[in-house]
Amino acid sequence: MYNYLVAYDIFDKKRLPKIKKIVYSFSLGGQKSALEVPLDKILMKELIKSVGDIIEDDDRLNIIKVIGKPILLGRAQHIPYEKNGIIIL
Repeated sequence: MYNYLVAYDIFDKKRLPKIKKIVYSFSLGGQKSALEVPLDKILMKELIKSVGDIIEDDDRLNIIKVIGKPILLGRAQHIPYEKNGIIIL
């Protein structure tokens, strides 16, 4: 499982809540339309399939793999996760 930054910009205001609901269901948290999302291959396929059914050509959704440890500033905390779940400290 790897950590990804998922950022989206959805043109149509009717599609936006649908995309937001899907991405937030996979995420650990984030800011508005940029979220931290731990994914393995199965979850990645599920996320892509779910948003792919809604997203259109004028929308953008980027899935960016975070390599190594992220730089954390302010109140940000690293949230460790195991293969079968997330560890909340």
